[in-house]
Amino acid sequence: MSKKPRPSITPAREPNSIVDAPATVAACRADYAAGADARAAMAKQAARQRRS
Repeated sequence: MSKKPRPSITPAREPNSIVDAPATVAACRADYAAGADARAAMAKQAARQRRS
């Protein structure tokens, strides 16, 4: 019995969704880059809290 090759599927990425796909270096880099705006917003919020 031969194994069928697993098809290469790139799931649609939506905000706040969990994707069941193997982690790859490219996917991890894309996720990290996409999170830059969220990290900046959290840093601004933390700075405002420190000032008040």
